[in-house]
Amino acid sequence: MRQIPGYNLWLGNARDGRDLRAILDAGIQAVVDLAFEEPPAVLVRELTYCRFPLLDGAGNPPWLLRAAVDTAANLLRSGTPTLVCCGAGMSRAPGIAAAATACIRGCSLTDALTLLFPSTRADVSPALMAELRAVVQTA
Repeated sequence: MRQIPGYNLWLGNARDGRDLRAILDAGIQAVVDLAFEEPPAVLVRELTYCRFPLLDGAGNPPWLLRAAVDTAANLLRSGTPTLVCCGAGMSRAPGIAAAATACIRGCSLTDALTLLFPSTRADVSPALMAELRAVVQTA
């Protein structure tokens, strides 16, 4: 799990999204779980848990992508310490975080990815990027 500097935002993999001690120690208050292939996490009732089972590629319903992006954007906008996680933490989590940031800042998805990940690795699948671009453009 890694915090994005300057934001109340952490990105992680499925294991991070289930590591209750690390989540609580970091002061995270909301978890946005995007891992289709993982069972829902079991967390304490004090945490907000939002699950949007997304595929890492094409085939995601637009309404589900929109719900995930809007939820992440609302949490970021409110300053809520939030963990966005997916299977490996490399594609869906960075993609949704970037799409949420693009909606908040009014910039492109590519610019948001560069802003959030200037020197760290994010490997959003091309098919998911195309779906997210469509969501961001309709925001």
